[in-house]
This record gives sequence, C-alpha cells and structure tokens, in this order.
Amino acid sequence: MRLPRSLRPFRLIRQDLHNLRVRYVSDWTVFNQLVVASAVYVFFTNLLPGITFASDLYVLTGKSWGTIEVVFSTGLCGVIFSLLSIQPLTILGVTGPFSVLAENIYSLCIGSLNIPFLPFMAWSLIHAGWMHYLLAVLNAHDWTMRYVTTFSTEVFSLLNSIIYFHKAVQELQRAHSALSFAAFLYAIIGAVGTMLVAIFLSTAESWRPLFHRYLRMGLAEYAAAISIIIFIGMPHVGELASLDKQTLPVSSHAFRPSSPDRSVFFVQFWHLPVTWIFAAIIPGFIITILFFFDHEVSSIICTIDRYGTKKPGGFAWDIVLLGTTTALCGILGIPPANGLLPQAPLHSESLLHPEKEPASISTTGKEETEEKTEDQEVRRVYEQRWSAFLHAGVILCFISPPLQLVLGLTPTSVLAGLFMFMGEQSLAVNPILHRSFYLLTPPSELPALPKAVHGHLGVHVYTVVQIVLTVVIFIVTLTKGAPAFPVIIIALVPARLLLMRKLWCRETLRFVDAWACRDGTPEDDEDQNAATEPRPIVEGHSNEAEQPNSPIV
Repeated sequence: MRLPRSLRPFRLIRQDLHNLRVRYVSDWTVFNQLVVASAVYVFFTNLLPGITFASDLYVLTGKSWGTIEVVFSTGLCGVIFSLLSIQPLTILGVTGPFSVLAENIYSLCIGSLNIPFLPFMAWSLIHAGWMHYLLAVLNAHDWTMRYVTTFSTEVFSLLNSIIYFHKAVQELQRAHSALSFAAFLYAIIGAVGTMLVAIFLSTAESWRPLFHRYLRMGLAEYAAAISIIIFIGMPHVGELASLDKQTLPVSSHAFRPSSPDRSVFFVQFWHLPVTWIFAAIIPGFIITILFFFDHEVSSIICTIDRYGTKKPGGFAWDIVLLGTTTALCGILGIPPANGLLPQAPLHSESLLHPEKEPASISTTGKEETEEKTEDQEVRRVYEQRWSAFLHAGVILCFISPPLQLVLGLTPTSVLAGLFMFMGEQSLAVNPILHRSFYLLTPPSELPALPKAVHGHLGVHVYTVVQIVLTVVIFIVTLTKGAPAFPVIIIALVPARLLLMRKLWCRETLRFVDAWACRDGTPEDDEDQNAATEPRPIVEGHSNEAEQPNSPIV
C-alpha cells in the first residue's frame, strides 16, 4: 500500500536539500553596503537584547547561565545556520519565551525536585533534539503549520512585543533599586532617549529634501547602532560621569562559564539518575513545541509576500539543524537559540531595496486592447547569507575576554531603550495594532469594508479577542504555569478552525484572517471543497454551501 504523498517520511527534507543546492552559490554572490548595514543593525538588535535576557538568567538560574553563555549560543547557532540553513533570512538567538521557560525549569529543579539544573536541562534539550528530527522526518510542516493562520501568528508576535516592553520595565526596576535617585532619573532618560533617537533616525529616508540621499540612507540603516553608541558614551561626558552607573555584568578574565562551579563548557549529563532522564522528556516536549512554532513562524514572517522573496525555501531541513544545535547547546551547558521575533522580520526589513521589474499593462483603444510592457518599481530583499554570517560571526568573537570587557561598558538603561525600540518596531507592523486604532475611531470615519462583511462589529470583537488572549498568555508566563504557555499558543490553531467559525461570519473571518504560510483563507478552502464535492439535491433545499452555524458576530 502506497502512503499518501504528505505522509512519506523524508519527503520535505529531500525537497529542501534540493532547494539548498539550487540556491546556495547565489546566496554568496550578493554583497553590498546595504548588506553590511543590515549585519550591523541585526548585530545590535540580537546581541544586546540577548545579553539582557542573560542578566535575567544569571539571577534566576543561580548563575548557571550568564552573558558568556548567551553570547556563545547566539554566535555559534547563528554561524551554523548562516552556513547550512535553507532560509538564511531567519535570525537565531536566545528568546524571551525560552528564558521564561528556563527560569521556571530551574525553579522546579532546585525548589521541588532537588536535582541539578544543567544535567536535567541537557537531557531536556537532547530529547528536544530527537523530537525535532522526528518532526522533520514526518513532514510535520505539512500537517501542522499548513493549518496555522495569521490569527495565531499575530497573537504570538504581540506576545513577543509585550515581553520586550516588560523586560525594559524590569531593567529600570533593577536600576531603581541599585542606583541613586539622580542616576535612576538619568537611566530613564537614557532608556527613553535610546528608543526615541532610534525611531527618529529610522525615518531619515522620508526627510527629503534635507541632506544628501546617501546620508539619509545611512542614518536610517544604522539608526539603532547610532542611538546605542550615543547613549553608551553620554554617561561618560561632563557632570554625568560622576553619577553611579549600572552596566552589564560580564566575565572579562577568561573564556569560562559564568558559574564558579564550572571550568569548561561541557555538562556531564550521563550522571543524572535514569528516572530523571526519562522525566526530562516532558520539558523536552514543551521546548520542542515552543521552538518548532517559534522558528517556523519566524521563517514564515521574514519571507512573506511583502519582502518579495524569489528563491526556493523550505522548513524541514532547518528543523533538523535546529534539533542539532538544541542538543549541542544542552551538552555544552549553554541556552539554545532558535528563530527570533521581531529580529527575523526586522532583518528582512533592513534588506529591502527598490528594483525595476517588467510588468504587462493593458491599454484599451477605440477598436482593440493593447498589451505593452513597462518597468515598475518593486521592493525586494537581498536574499543572501552574508548579513546573517557576519553578524553571528562578530557576536561569536565577543566570547573573548577583551570584547567581554567592551560589553561591560554598556549601561543597562541603553538595553532597556533598545528593548522598547524593538517592541515598538515589532508592534508597528502587527495588524492587531492597526485594527486596535479602529476601536477608537468614530463609525463615520472607519474605512469601507468589503460588501460581504456586515459592519465593523465582528472585526472589533476579533481584535479584542486577540488582545485578551495575548494578555492572558503573558500573565501565564509570570506564574508557575509558565512552562505550559507554548501549549496554549498551539491550542489557538484548532480553536480558530473549529470554534471561531461558529462565532463569526465567514466573510468577516475571510477579511481579517488568512493562512500563515500559503495563499488563501480557511473559508476559501471550504468554498473550494464545497464546489468540488457533489451533493444530492434534497427537496426543499438548495445545493449552495450552507452556513454550519448561526454566527454571533
């Protein structure tokens, strides 16, 4: 008996490896000033937030993980993916959701189970590794992510934005408890200033006719880097130099783990009792759910139609690589890296450039319609590996003691400002924000909807539900139930397909939602299925597709 094509093991891996061979050489032939600027931008937006997560992890994992572990993981995994992945636009790093998960696993190990954290985490990540292999071999992308809609991805993106803003607040709270009142006030100024200057400079290309266009372009491309450098240097100027400062805690003496109990980056994971080795399958499963969803969503969002990608991509091979790096990080005793939001789409945004593309235009004359070809300007990303490789390679260099010392000069207020900037950048492109504005708009000023959509009420309720769900999930991350939050996010997928279709009109859902990684909407698929499946005519009934319910909104 021949298996259906979607269930044949290794099918997507073989397809991805073929696509990798097709595109690999051309990925290294694109190199220009915009690629360099993108690498600089992603370097700052990846390294500094990761270090801030490291400061949390250092405190909340009993010094098991600190700055050097996060830098080591981000650089190592980033280099591996830039060289071998099928989708080099995806950016890897230690994420906020995983940091929350790891902190709770540490609390469970030390507070309740009385077992060592690093060996248990190593086994959790090893189990997560083989689970990633299993998902890739069984073509999990086809029977999982193909059912994910933008309803879930928008909620997940909004959750990441909230986590960034929350981390900024946490940094300022630490500054309040550690600094004098005057120094704390400057920390607030430094954080808000870092964010505002970065936002202001990022709009430089719209300043025409002010300045030369190359200067405007440079200011926009290096906005975050310029703002960070300004506010790192400012506390050392004039009377500000006399204020006490809170800077990043780093180890500048040797290349060794943060924990005083470790001397090498290697975990003797085999010493863990067999019972706990098998028990580690449970957190390994939760990590797999989080990483699979997070990485796939990151890869999807950074290659959406907006970015005009043309080269063949894929997902299964990258999940194999992700499983390998996850298990490797567990053995090395460092936190694993996976696809980052909002860094992955911000990476694509930084690589957008105008291109001329021929397009057919129909002109109607008196007697006939003529077709002519004209060049139209479109915006596309540079699909290449250099920006990912350069930024990850430089980050990896920062595990050296001299460069660790440089990191130690960074005030934590600058990190708080960068968190707010990244949260704002992520939020600015999230459709939930734009639909939220409609909640405050007078009905007479609301934009027109498609004729099939009856009023804005359904759209408003849909948006409110997304916001409420995001807040609930965020609150869960602050409780002892935090390890379960990836499961809640995954549960949104069947909830959208099975429950929401009973509460909203089909045309409203068709308007606000769509498949995340393919064209069309669930409602389009239902219509196609109804059109292709013959239905018997029953007296008194028509053959038209019937509504399965009486929607509320």
